[in-house]
Amino acid sequence: MAMSLNGIGVSGLVGKAVPFTFIVSFFGTMLVAYAFIRLTRYITHAGSVYALAGSTLGPRAGFFGGFALLGTYLFFAACIAAACAVFFEAMLTQLGFTLPAGLWILVPLVAAVFVVLLNIRESRVTARTLLGIGFVGIAAMVVLSIVIITSVGTGSAPVSTGLDFSTLLPGNASITAVMTASVFGFLSWAGFESGTTLGEETRNPKRVVPIALSIAVVLAGVIYTLVMFAQTIGYGTDAAGLSAFANASSTLTDLGSTYIGPWFSVLIAVVAFAVAFASLLSATAAAARLLFALARDGFGPKSFAKANPKTGVPTHAVVSVTILTMGLAALLAIFGATAVEVYYWYATIAVLCMVVAYGMTSVGVIRYTFQKSSPIPKWEVVVPILGLSYLAFVYVVQVAGQEPPFSYFPWIAGGWCLIGLLIVLAKPSLADRIGKRLTLEDLN
Repeated sequence: MAMSLNGIGVSGLVGKAVPFTFIVSFFGTMLVAYAFIRLTRYITHAGSVYALAGSTLGPRAGFFGGFALLGTYLFFAACIAAACAVFFEAMLTQLGFTLPAGLWILVPLVAAVFVVLLNIRESRVTARTLLGIGFVGIAAMVVLSIVIITSVGTGSAPVSTGLDFSTLLPGNASITAVMTASVFGFLSWAGFESGTTLGEETRNPKRVVPIALSIAVVLAGVIYTLVMFAQTIGYGTDAAGLSAFANASSTLTDLGSTYIGPWFSVLIAVVAFAVAFASLLSATAAAARLLFALARDGFGPKSFAKANPKTGVPTHAVVSVTILTMGLAALLAIFGATAVEVYYWYATIAVLCMVVAYGMTSVGVIRYTFQKSSPIPKWEVVVPILGLSYLAFVYVVQVAGQEPPFSYFPWIAGGWCLIGLLIVLAKPSLADRIGKRLTLEDLN
C-alpha cells in the first residue's frame, strides 16, 4: 500500500533521489525502532508504548505515551479505510467500471464488517490472514520490480535513461529536501511496533517480539528500496519520467500495465486492495488491544477490559474501534473529501501522534539504560538520542512551511496528545492505579 502511494510525494520533492530518500528513512526508522527492540527483551505487555514508557518513566508518562499511540492507531485505521476505497476504485477502473462520485465510503463500510468478523477470532487467525495477504503483495511487488529492472537494463523498456544508479545518491536534491521527503518514507514503516501489542498472546515473547520487530523494519527497508529504485527507473529519470512519477495516482498499477500488461495491472490493483484491507485489520486490532490494556488498568469503559475466555480477544474493544474509525472516515466523506484526501490527511495526523508516542519510548530506553540494574551498555544511549532528533525533525517539518489543510494537522495531533496529558493531571488516582498494574509486569 505504501509503495503505491508514498513514493509519489517523495518524487515531487527530491526528483530522482527517491531510493536514496527511502534509505535515509530506513536508518531513521532503525534509530527509532531501537527503543522498542531493546525494551521488549525485558518487558511483556499488551500496551506497547503504554507499558514501555510507563515501566521506564513512570505511570503518568506511560499513560501519556499510550494515549498518543492510541491516536496513531485510530487515525491510521481511518486513513487505511480510505486507502481501501482508493485501491478498490483503481481495481474497478482496470476492469472498465467506475464507482459513482462520493460513494467511496461504502467500500470501507463493507470492509469493516469483515474486519470485525476476523478480529474477534483468536490472534493466530488474524496473524495468518495478514501474513497470507502480505506475502502475496510482496511477491507481486518484487516480481514487477525485477521485470522493470531487467527490461530497463536490457534496453527493452519504453524509457531511455537506463539503470540510473545515481538514484541511490542525493544527487541534486538538497539535504533539506531529502529530510523533508523522508517524512513520507517514514510513514511507510508506521505501525512497525504494533506486534508488541500481542506480547501477552505470544509464546516466549521476550525472544520472539524483538526479533519480529527487527525483521519487520529491516525486511521492509530492503523491499522498499528495491521497489522505489524500480519505480524511479521504470518511469525514467529524465524530466518527463520524473513528472509522470510525481503525478501518478497508483504507481504499481501504472507500471504493471506498462511493463507486463493490463492483466497484471488488474492483479496489482486486486492485491493492493487486499493489502489495504490487511492493514485495516492490523490497525484496528492494535488499537483494540491498546484500549483493552488501558481499560484493564482503570481507564475507559469496563467492557473494553473484558476478553473472550476462549480466544483472548477483547471483543467489545474491537467492535468499538472499528465503528469509531469508520465514523472518522465517513465524517470527511460527508463534507466532500475524496478517498485520496482522507488517506493523506489522516495519515499525517497519525504520524504526528506516532512521533510523540515513539519519542516517549526513546526517552524511556535512555532512562532505563542509566539505571544501575540495566543490562544495556551505556554507550548505546547515542542511538535513542539520534532517534529523538529524527522524530523532532519529522514534527517540525510538518509544523513549518505547510499549506492548509496540512498546516492544521500538527495542532489536531497536538490537541489529541494534550487531552491525554490533561486526563493524567486531572485524575492522579488513575495514574496511581496504572502504576500499580505496571509494577506487576515482568520487568527483569
